[in-house]
Amino acid sequence: MNDLFHMSAPWWIFILRGIVIYAMVTVLMRMSGKRSMGQFTPFDLILIILIGNTVQNGINGGDNSLTGAFWMLGTQIGLNWLVAWGSSRSLRFRHLMEGTPTLLAKDGEVYWPILRQQLIGQTDFITAMRLAGCNSEKDIRRAVLQPNGHIMIETKDDKWT
Repeated sequence: MNDLFHMSAPWWIFILRGIVIYAMVTVLMRMSGKRSMGQFTPFDLILIILIGNTVQNGINGGDNSLTGAFWMLGTQIGLNWLVAWGSSRSLRFRHLMEGTPTLLAKDGEVYWPILRQQLIGQTDFITAMRLAGCNSEKDIRRAVLQPNGHIMIETKDDKWT
């Protein structure tokens, strides 16, 4: 019973490990691109599960106590809250954490090299066009890949611009 609450390291080690792992995973996820965040495939789900399993020992350092889990969980939730708080108050911080929108098409011209760079297939883009009511590329006023991975298409018929 005592093993449930006895930590193998001081409390601040768990906080430090949580901060380092959170930062490392955040940087790597940002480097992986916008598409991976917004358009999950079964392979992306497998990757997320494997990432969680991979970083587990980095966070807990082999500690299985409930007290250590409390400190790790509190750190992760606290960091997530700080990122959300900072993103809601600073555009610069939001762009740093989430990225910036990427222009994919303008005035009927689709920038195919940018789509390839952002790992967006032609089929995915055409599907986004159809969902926006575009029958052809010529109907596009602007197409933007948002930091969350969604493709927003404004058509030439849109009156709200």
